[in-house]
Amino acid sequence: MFDGKITILENGLKIISVKKDTQIASIHIGIKIGSLYEKGKNRGLSHFIEHMLFKGTKKRNNEELNEALEKRGGEYNAYTDYTSTVYSITALNEELEDSIEILADMVQNPVFDEKEIEKEKGVILAEIKTSKDDIEDFSFNKIHEIAFDKSPLKYDTLGEEKTVKKFTRDQILEFYDTYYIPNNSIISIVSSYEHDEIINLINKYFKNWKPKKLKEEPIIIENNKPTKNITYKSDIEQCTIIYAYTFHGLNKKEELALKILNHKLGESPNSILFRELREEKGLAYDVYSHVDMTNFVKILYIYTAVEIQNINSAMLTIENCINKIINKEIDFNEDTVLLMKKVLKTAVCATLEDSTELSNYCLHQSLENESIYQFEEDMKFLEFIKKEDIYDVAKKVFKNPTIHILMPK
Repeated sequence: MFDGKITILENGLKIISVKKDTQIASIHIGIKIGSLYEKGKNRGLSHFIEHMLFKGTKKRNNEELNEALEKRGGEYNAYTDYTSTVYSITALNEELEDSIEILADMVQNPVFDEKEIEKEKGVILAEIKTSKDDIEDFSFNKIHEIAFDKSPLKYDTLGEEKTVKKFTRDQILEFYDTYYIPNNSIISIVSSYEHDEIINLINKYFKNWKPKKLKEEPIIIENNKPTKNITYKSDIEQCTIIYAYTFHGLNKKEELALKILNHKLGESPNSILFRELREEKGLAYDVYSHVDMTNFVKILYIYTAVEIQNINSAMLTIENCINKIINKEIDFNEDTVLLMKKVLKTAVCATLEDSTELSNYCLHQSLENESIYQFEEDMKFLEFIKKEDIYDVAKKVFKNPTIHILMPK
């Protein structure tokens, strides 16, 4: 469905080149560093450095850099998650070389100006406060906090106010120098260019990026604690309820069955939870489930927001839905399974059609040491998944949840 090629340069930089009939080129650079690798005073540094790379290089100051990005006429972005920090540009094919040059400059030549560092601290602190004001973000941070004792998942990717305020330029440089190296990075490009042309362009702008010995930091993998916790917050109108279930150790087929189950449980606009909580009982406007399949994370969430008087009814409804699935009282008949398979296939095809989504997909597959063609295996596995596989994975996953309730103070 596309022509992909993986090349590793002499300095250890991995290149994923995807040749596709498209007018749009998309480039993603992923650094294998995120919040799961951070400890102590460094919590939030991955995200802070993500911001700082837009604040100027040895070649361009802050204004010149952002103007150069804007001139590409497309979209540029960056984000930090649990395991990686990613920078991207999507633009017309003829803008690809300039886009590569800009990202190469940002990643290899940041200056970390003292004044910009201090200004950005204010920006990040404002971002943290905004997250606290958003009851959904606040609730997810809280459930992570209570679900884990040792895993870095208990800390927000944004960092904590007390650590962000104390970041120093030397600390930032040390962290950057440790992880921003070619042998800890991957570049994914989707375009109409030939593979050799892509490799030549990357070599042109990244060949002088020097590799270093990378110390592999062990990541703590922890199951959620079975507990229920209530947090009280001032000036809120609604309460939130979140259930979290970890599912480390599932095989690929089981994870695929879980994706199908999750879609029917709470991802679809016509899901089980939506029908029961919203349509049948009128308990909630916002209700959904979500699965995070990231390595070392592996969490299924159920989220809803309700009036305070509806908390018990909403929780009872959620738990009844889960029990009905486990006890096979909800029939995943052949038509239902076929429909859910069709939905997953549609999602895969949508990713393949979109240059940005495809580039991001290939990047993360490679960051997690998975094949960029994994979707082909998934499509094959789909044909063999039966309703019994869905019931079996439900029994494995829906045990001992962490539950967090946010209520008005």
